[in-house]
Amino acid sequence: MSEPKLPLRSNIAAMAGYVPGMQPPNAHEWIKLNTNENPYPPSPQVAKAISAELENAGANLRFYPDAGSVRARALAAELYGYPPEWVIMANGSDELLNNLIRAFADPGDEVAFVEPSYTYYSTLVEIQGSTPRAFGLDTNFDLVGFPATYSGKIFFLTSPNAPLGFSFSRATIADLATRCSGMLVVDEAYADFAATSAMDMVREYPNLVVTRTFSKSYALAGMRLGLAVAHPQVIAALDKIRDHYHLDRLALVAAEAALQDQAWLRQHIELICATRASFTAALEGSGYHVIPSQANFVFASAPDGDGERVYSLLQQHQILVRYFSAPNLRHGVRISIGTQEQMTAVLKILGIK
Repeated sequence: MSEPKLPLRSNIAAMAGYVPGMQPPNAHEWIKLNTNENPYPPSPQVAKAISAELENAGANLRFYPDAGSVRARALAAELYGYPPEWVIMANGSDELLNNLIRAFADPGDEVAFVEPSYTYYSTLVEIQGSTPRAFGLDTNFDLVGFPATYSGKIFFLTSPNAPLGFSFSRATIADLATRCSGMLVVDEAYADFAATSAMDMVREYPNLVVTRTFSKSYALAGMRLGLAVAHPQVIAALDKIRDHYHLDRLALVAAEAALQDQAWLRQHIELICATRASFTAALEGSGYHVIPSQANFVFASAPDGDGERVYSLLQQHQILVRYFSAPNLRHGVRISIGTQEQMTAVLKILGIK
C-alpha cells in the first residue's frame, strides 16, 4: 500500500521528534536513574489531597477544574514573593516553553539556546517554524560568541544546566537580560537543588521569565505540573494561548498540597544533595571526572572517556542512566541521584568501593 499524501506543513514533515529518556514497562525491576525523577515519594499531603478529591468524585470530577488555577497561583505567588498576576501554572514546564515560543516568535524568527542543554527547545522551535540557534560553551562553561546585543526573540538558558549540572551565576543572568532585546527564559527545572536562583530578579528585568517544574524536587513527574514567574504582561499573553482547562482537578490539588509542604521539600532536597556529594566523592576517588553539580544528577566520565561503555555496563545490570551520543557529550553519562542504596549499587557495578 502506498503512503497517502497528506497536507502536512513542510517543517513538520521534515523534522525529527524529541526522544525522551527510556521508560521501561517494568520500571520497578530497574534502578532507574535516567530521567532525573525524585527517588522519594511526594509529600504525604499530596496523597491526602487527591484522596479527598476522589472521595467525593461524583460531585467533583464531573465538573471542569478551575481554569485559572487561582488557588495554586496564589500559593506559588506567596511562596516566591510576587502578586498572583506575576505567576502562571502549567501542564509541566514544557507547556510554558512551547507557549513562550508561540507567544513571542513568528515563523522564521530566531530562537536560541545553549548547546548542550535541553534538546526539546530545538524541537519546539522547529514546530513553530522559527529558526533555532545554538550557542556553545567553553571549558569554563561560559557562552561562546554571544553578541553584545542579541536580537533573537527568545534565549533559553537552562540553569542548572542539563545535562551538565552547573549553574550560571546571577551576574551572568543579569548581564544576559540586558543583552537580550527579546525574552530571556531561565529554565530552573533543577533550581531547588541549587545554591542560587534568578527567581527574585524578574521584577528588575521585564524581559526575564523563570520557569519551574514540579517533576524533580516535588516528586510529581506523573502529575505534569509547572509554573512560571514573569511580568504580568507576559503572564497575560501566556494566559491567552494556553488550553482553557489545561490542569485537571487532581493535578491542581496535588500542586496546592505540595506547595504548602515546604518542610517535606527541604528535607528531601537536603537528603538528595547529601547523596549527590557522597556519590561524587566516590566517583572522583576512583579517577572519574565529575562536573560540580547543582542539580539532582551528575555528569560523570570514566578515566577512559567512554560513556557508552559505562552506560552499557550499567544497563546489563538493569541500571538505567542517560548516554548522549553527541560528540561533546559521549565521553560521559548523566546519572540521576537516587537513594543512597541505589547509588551504592551503581558504584558496585562500576567496581568502586
